[in-house]
Amino acid sequence: MRNIKWQGLIAILLLLSTRLSAQAPMNEDGPVQMADALHTNGKIYAVVAVVVLIVAGILFYLIRLDRKITKLENEA
Repeated sequence: MRNIKWQGLIAILLLLSTRLSAQAPMNEDGPVQMADALHTNGKIYAVVAVVVLIVAGILFYLIRLDRKITKLENEA
């Protein structure tokens, strides 16, 4: 049962990552100016780090919550 949950989680993450990487810029004239400005200033790495931390925190919380729920189910 636990293996199926992990496989489902991995499948969802893979689907989301392919969906996000397939996004085209909304501006047809060229790349997004804000992203270029962040990249030239070196601030894009801070933005990416914050996004990664938020996603990692959400995943950690969900895994911990799943373990607690599983423990409560087994006790009942």
